[in-house]
Amino acid sequence: MIRLEVEHLRTAYGPVVVSRDVSLNVGQQEIVTILGPNGAGKSTLLRAIAGLLRPKKGIIRWNGRDVTGVPADRMASMGVVMVPEGRRVFADLTVQENLRLGAYCRKDRDAIEADIRLMETYFQVLATKRHARGGELSGGQQQMLAIARGLMARPQVLLLDEPSLGLSPILVREVRSVIMDVRNKFSAAVLLVEQNAGLALAVAERGYLLQHGEIVASGPIAALKDDRLIHELYLGQARGTKTISRGDP
Repeated sequence: MIRLEVEHLRTAYGPVVVSRDVSLNVGQQEIVTILGPNGAGKSTLLRAIAGLLRPKKGIIRWNGRDVTGVPADRMASMGVVMVPEGRRVFADLTVQENLRLGAYCRKDRDAIEADIRLMETYFQVLATKRHARGGELSGGQQQMLAIARGLMARPQVLLLDEPSLGLSPILVREVRSVIMDVRNKFSAAVLLVEQNAGLALAVAERGYLLQHGEIVASGPIAALKDDRLIHELYLGQARGTKTISRGDP
């Protein structure tokens, strides 16, 4: 079942076009990655899907319904939740206050408190730091808090923007485990934007390669791992394969 569909999306900041004619989809409980160099338009694409940026052209569908231009608070209430690049936790609020803000669209107070306890059970560092301010946490702890805050909204699709940015290799492995568990333990799909190709290719089932605002390759991860462009961009070597596909696989 397709949860999220993007068709022929075009985004821009004023006269500066960022993405052109981008199409992709995410299935129920599927992990899909968007790869690409810096400046390719990956984060802008996530912002448009999340309702933080209105696209200039194209359609975004959620469970078959046209939600193009729907603002971020309504998208979150429908189940499309974004964890932005750079973590962006509320530095002056405690860990528990950050978690409660993740559930701002919800009205089920008792269930919210139960979910906070669940997050503290799953992300155990958040239990030990529950009264600490967000700004006092390490980078890895802030990333865990940001993901947990996103899960407090009970998403059906979690949009993750560069979750490994600035983290040590040990913490990157921990983030890898968390991304897998978003699907396995929390029954949500993941659309992952990630500069770390090793992480993205390890967790995702399908992927899209974005260059200069356009999808230039897409397909199952097994095919992308052997794709010439992936090797040229991320592994520093050329391969003579022909696995590139245009549009959705």
